[in-house]
Amino acid sequence: MAGNPPSETQIRVNSRRAGGGGGGNVIHPVDIDTPPRSSPSPVVYREVKHFKKWLPWLIPSFIIANTVMLAITMYVNDCPKNSVSCIAGFLGRFSFQPFKENPLLGPSSATLQKMGGLEVSKVVHEHQGWRLITCNWLHAGVFHLLANMLSLLVIGIRLEQEFGFIRIGLLYVISGFGGSLLSALFIQLNISVGASGAVFGLLGGMLSEIITNWTIYSNKLAAFLTLMVIIVINLAVGLLPHVDNFAHIGGFLSGFLVGFVFLIRPQFGWVSQRYAPPRYSSTSAKPKFKMYQLILWVISLILLIVGLTVGLVMLLRGVDANDHCSWCHYLTCVPTARWSCNTEPAYCMSTQTGNQLNLTCSSNGKSSLYTLPDASDSQIQGLCSQLCS
Repeated sequence: MAGNPPSETQIRVNSRRAGGGGGGNVIHPVDIDTPPRSSPSPVVYREVKHFKKWLPWLIPSFIIANTVMLAITMYVNDCPKNSVSCIAGFLGRFSFQPFKENPLLGPSSATLQKMGGLEVSKVVHEHQGWRLITCNWLHAGVFHLLANMLSLLVIGIRLEQEFGFIRIGLLYVISGFGGSLLSALFIQLNISVGASGAVFGLLGGMLSEIITNWTIYSNKLAAFLTLMVIIVINLAVGLLPHVDNFAHIGGFLSGFLVGFVFLIRPQFGWVSQRYAPPRYSSTSAKPKFKMYQLILWVISLILLIVGLTVGLVMLLRGVDANDHCSWCHYLTCVPTARWSCNTEPAYCMSTQTGNQLNLTCSSNGKSSLYTLPDASDSQIQGLCSQLCS
């Protein structure tokens, strides 16, 4: 009817942006200019598909999978059978290695290697490239698992709610691979495990998401600075010994680039003209993405593909990145008077005479005699780790 006032369609955008733990960075609803009305008319709410909330299930599944993998690893480890002494012996074959060997309440290095931990020599010389992926699902102990899964819960749940399981799942896996790759190029003597590279990738994705979707933040600077503080603190922790900061850095850089590709969002001008009634839309058509978003998308995709490809080729050719960067080892550990950055694996000379096992540590020269008939290789390695620590 010509006498009836036009109906109004409003768009309700109910979305919170990840701001490094801050909960106050809320995107304002799309504003649509409407003419004055003489009488009330029905209001229709429509959810914009680009900003809808997703039900998170993938990140909780990742947490469960990592926990189950640690339980399986401890079952395979079977400390009472393969070690002289164990922690929490009442757990049976799930008991932990001695503190001197593994202070994180976990298995032996030999078990982690058997389960798929990242060992560069096996990737390069035995063509076991799958270790670059499997190592992300293993953890060195209970403390290690708790630290990573708590971070994953806090960061990942929110991202999956915002962007869905497909994009966040790809972000997680690609970041984990990137972290393993950089770690393998620089740390070639130790066995590396853990999901920290993938977790740092989520942090990197959050940072690039803030940058590429800058115009839709209600409190831009606060969100950016809060996230930067969290990133700097976490990277600073990686300067301590026995923490693989190269996996953190590789995962972060990979996630940062992936975020520009997967976490891009349309701007509100395009959303309003698409979902508002035609008579209220803007007279000039507005593009879905801003030019800077498209430029960042292209550059990031190229850098990601080139970076991962070049890194993988260098690794498979046996390149040691430390030969080309004499100071890079300081990125993962800074030596001080309180600790040493020497984390090379332990090697011992062993002699078995009847029930007596004599071990001599190659690095510090210490010797010890053990009453242990028919010692297995895993028992000798465990005792050697304790003797050399």
